[in-house]
Amino acid sequence: MRQISLPIDTDRLTLRTLRESDLEQLLAIQSRPDVARYLYWEPRKREAVQQWLAPAMATPALEADNQCLTLAAVERESDRLAGTLSLFLRSLEHQQGEIGFIFHPEFQGRGLAAEGARVVLRLGFEVVQLHRIFGHCDGRNLPSARLMERLGMRQEAKLIQNEWVKGEWTDDWIYAILDEEWRQALRTRP
Repeated sequence: MRQISLPIDTDRLTLRTLRESDLEQLLAIQSRPDVARYLYWEPRKREAVQQWLAPAMATPALEADNQCLTLAAVERESDRLAGTLSLFLRSLEHQQGEIGFIFHPEFQGRGLAAEGARVVLRLGFEVVQLHRIFGHCDGRNLPSARLMERLGMRQEAKLIQNEWVKGEWTDDWIYAILDEEWRQALRTRP
């Protein structure tokens, strides 16, 4: 596995490791009920964000199962934290990864999450050398589902009422893309 070199600039974003100085902007994202609505956790208070931030600031080489690389997605124009993108190494043996993304609603609907997520897929396939990357979302979270589809991920499953989350049964939609599918999409993308 090659080392992940950061920061990475896209057209509109800088993807970098998280810093302690990101705490206030992370709190502004993670404390929002509309952000936490379809996630496993309730809106977070400062202490919970601080606890989450400490391990998220690390840059693991992604060489062991369940290690996670979390990147700050900073909009270059405003120098504000738009959100976070994550790549989990779920199985080294089976070369499986998982992608995740959380963006402030103010930055949604502008293609920023897709712009950053494409970099995360590239890191997963080219640097970590994964065979398959999947993502999942609550079946009611249509913007997340549409984002994964725009990334070229195909829906593999609709698990109906398979998780009890926040006092209700929820559906889990699973999307995935194989390295060969990702490479093919790169060759055909204008």
